Amino acid sequence: MSGRIYIIGAGFAGQTLAAEIRKKAVFGEIAAFLDDDNEKIGRKIDAVPVLGPIQDVARLLGAPAGDEAIIAMPSASRKYLKNLYAILKNAGFQKIRILPSVSQIIEGDAHLIQTRSIDPQDLLGRTPVAVHLKESLAYLRDKRALVTGAGGSIGAELCRQLLSGGAERLYLFGHGENSIYQIDKELRMLQEEGVGEKAAIVPIIGDLKDGAYMHYLLSRLRADVVFHTAAYKHVPLMEDNPVAAIENNLFGTKNLVEASRNCGVKRFVHITTDKAVEPVSVYGVSKCLCEQLVLEEAERAANADGSAALNFMAVRFGNVLGSRGSALPLFEKQIAKGGPVTVTHPDMKRWFMTIPEACSLVLKAGGVGENGGLYLLDMGEPVLIRDLAEQLIRFYGFKPNKDIAIEYIGLRPGERLDEKLWSENESPVQTEYNCILRLERKTPPSALNLTALMEKLSPICRFDPAQPEMYRNGEKLRSLLAEAAPGYARTIGALHAG
Repeated sequence: MSGRIYIIGAGFAGQTLAAEIRKKAVFGEIAAFLDDDNEKIGRKIDAVPVLGPIQDVARLLGAPAGDEAIIAMPSASRKYLKNLYAILKNAGFQKIRILPSVSQIIEGDAHLIQTRSIDPQDLLGRTPVAVHLKESLAYLRDKRALVTGAGGSIGAELCRQLLSGGAERLYLFGHGENSIYQIDKELRMLQEEGVGEKAAIVPIIGDLKDGAYMHYLLSRLRADVVFHTAAYKHVPLMEDNPVAAIENNLFGTKNLVEASRNCGVKRFVHITTDKAVEPVSVYGVSKCLCEQLVLEEAERAANADGSAALNFMAVRFGNVLGSRGSALPLFEKQIAKGGPVTVTHPDMKRWFMTIPEACSLVLKAGGVGENGGLYLLDMGEPVLIRDLAEQLIRFYGFKPNKDIAIEYIGLRPGERLDEKLWSENESPVQTEYNCILRLERKTPPSALNLTALMEKLSPICRFDPAQPEMYRNGEKLRSLLAEAAPGYARTIGALHAG
């Protein structure tokens, strides 16, 4: 890089980045810090001038093509970042990088390797809640942590943050070879650059659906804590592949739960979704049943040992910005080809938070949560998907419905206009921890016999020579799911009508 570098923010994070850039001279010359703090403006920090206010200085810079701005303000609000981004773009900066808010969460640790090109998720949604991650992860010090689905959006970010927990070993479990390879290499590179602590990183390729293998694996890993994020998640796709959804999500979770129980896991944190609430999709039903499976295991653990030496809990939240299964990446691709951007319905709403914020709260809940707890992350206010689409179009410099059209394509099977964060039988109760709620049931759960249901589902998912006609019988599976989750019957009706 031959241009000048302007670091936006002269605080601790900006100064740390500046020191690292000077040490690695190949990255370019630091021209100045830009800041709005009157106490810093006009000073020099290690011979680098602090200029400001940012809005006034930026428009005087006339940034040539080679110049770059690095935003090192991890505590900045979304509103401030939006304004700052507009200022820098108007000043002519074509290269704008940002130090993600995870650096704030990890309490001041800032490294050049953590910076990346600014993208829409940095500017959309609410300002993330700050969590003192090192303090939150004290329960993992010198322990062994296993993350399933470690190559996915949530799993990978959990792993990045777990680097700061002082864990002895971090097991990256997944069935996708390439995604596990990528997060393994990324974590090792982060460690090389001083991010986090020196946990041993162990990549593992495997399949949750293989019960014998999961027992074999857990018996040898001696994991203390399991974070279970792995699942098939794409709602319309799972409507077309219902057997695969139940086989992977429900029976895969059963295998992992049983292996954890039998192999000395002390804490099991199951990641669940708002789509599990009064579900209307195969994916939602599978996650609803997984919640019940984990909570029944918690009850079994408590009955076996009054101290509940094994702690099983579930953490529920809504959508996350930028995950591989979310609308954001699809919208970006549609904008890149000139549109249209497709939205299912003008009134569709969803709750959103950033991936780093969701993961930091999951890790916090995993430490403070109690056996049998069903926890809910405070998602704030729901967002209209069409508003999200319009903001994204503007981010890329276009005008909605003028340069890039928005097209409404209608709800697909398994989708609904609004998601619920809790059912009519659940009541959210604030815990002492910010943005972590506990869901308490008003009445005992329904009399659904999960064991009996899974016995009926088993020959559909796993070949049984005594019942060959049941194998991969999607219609039978759907009817069983409709009996277990009445709301899903409406989806079956829509499928038949189509």
